[in-house]
Amino acid sequence: MSEKILEAKNLFKTFSLESGFFSKKDKSVYAVNDVSFALNRGETYGIVGESGCGKTTTARLLIRMYEATSGQVLYYPSAQNEEALDVSALKKKELNYFREKVKYIFQDPARSMNPRMDVFSVLVDAFKYSSRRLSRPQMIELAGKTLHEVGLAESDLWRRPSEFSGGQRQRISIARGLIMEPEVLICDEIVSALDVSIQGQILNLLQEIREEKKLSFVFITHDLKVACYFADRIGVMYRGVLVEEAAAATLYKDALHPYTRLLFEGAAGRRSESNVEVKSTLAKETGCPFAHRCPYAKEKCFAELPAFKEIKEGQKVRCHFV
Repeated sequence: MSEKILEAKNLFKTFSLESGFFSKKDKSVYAVNDVSFALNRGETYGIVGESGCGKTTTARLLIRMYEATSGQVLYYPSAQNEEALDVSALKKKELNYFREKVKYIFQDPARSMNPRMDVFSVLVDAFKYSSRRLSRPQMIELAGKTLHEVGLAESDLWRRPSEFSGGQRQRISIARGLIMEPEVLICDEIVSALDVSIQGQILNLLQEIREEKKLSFVFITHDLKVACYFADRIGVMYRGVLVEEAAAATLYKDALHPYTRLLFEGAAGRRSESNVEVKSTLAKETGCPFAHRCPYAKEKCFAELPAFKEIKEGQKVRCHFV
């Protein structure tokens, strides 16, 4: 049995619409709805879906960038005799320790880096909140070594992020995640804004890092091809709900949920009969979230939310008729 390192249990997240000029009183967006999955040590778990499906919100709940409305995130420390830590209950010191072990890499490195800082300052800034105490020469040595690991030169430490290309900035962002020697990297659409050739380079770099450092990944993407290449297992999200979970290597041929099939049709360039716009979830789901687009939907689909059930070993589906 695989050893878990991070687990989401029944996560919910709602955002109020009661702010701003066009606010709607007593209205909320239900961004994440009863999401549960586990990440095993050394594994990459991909979360895929269209824009607005709740992928990024889920990722940010994992590190408490957002506080969950309800549900739990559990972290399992390396020592097997230690109990799981409930991330929502961690105090400041414990939370800082957790965030050393689980690092987040943002989609847009230009916006996630202070343009006034040089690369060295960007990389070592997290040590202000760390239990580790290093001298400046030690930090320079570590930062240079980490930068070299992601394919940049040690001399780049003293340049500013604006002096680099998009792909190089993403390498710096990866180095910032690696410098604390984490166990888990959460990658949020980190190749989506890059040219295809650069995407390949970054994915190959992450593959090398995963093998060398035995890291676990949560990999967020809207690109099924990228997810199937890089991930071990894939969770498919729609309107804040996980609708299918399966092994990445076989999902393309074993997909059972109509939405997952729709995504693969789109990735293959085949025309789809479902061109309905994705609706925002402004009320708690009481039926299947995909029912308004599903060509097989029946009355039961609109009235009752399907259970997320295991159809066969390693594959779960949320559908009444699978």
